[in-house]
Amino acid sequence: MLVKSIEGLKGTDDEVKDEGFVSRRLILAHDDMHYSVHDTEISANNELHMWYKHHFETVLITEGSGEIEDLGSGKTHELKPGVMYALNEHDKHILRAGKDGLRMTCVFYPALVGPETHQEDGSYPLYNREGEILEN
Repeated sequence: MLVKSIEGLKGTDDEVKDEGFVSRRLILAHDDMHYSVHDTEISANNELHMWYKHHFETVLITEGSGEIEDLGSGKTHELKPGVMYALNEHDKHILRAGKDGLRMTCVFYPALVGPETHQEDGSYPLYNREGEILEN
């Protein structure tokens, strides 16, 4: 059994800060669950262009508000607590946090290793469990 707390991750290597957000990584590849779970906060009025070309992601909004724009369809969806979205086709998207920011629980498959930050194209590189990059 694994038991971790968000508070316990603050200031550790499992708290990753990137441009405009902080991700506290509760479950990672080394936990042998085949997926990873993150508590992520996006700062107020921030806009992130993302494309998880190597990962699938499911997100549940827990605090704040904003919107997600699907760049493939052009559709924009409102985000607020209780709303879930899943990037089931490696969807290119823009995530926009509102005036109060956004907090969300994110699940990635395959599991992240831990140090991942967004590349220029908005994706995370694909790492093996030893921390070596397999694909950019």
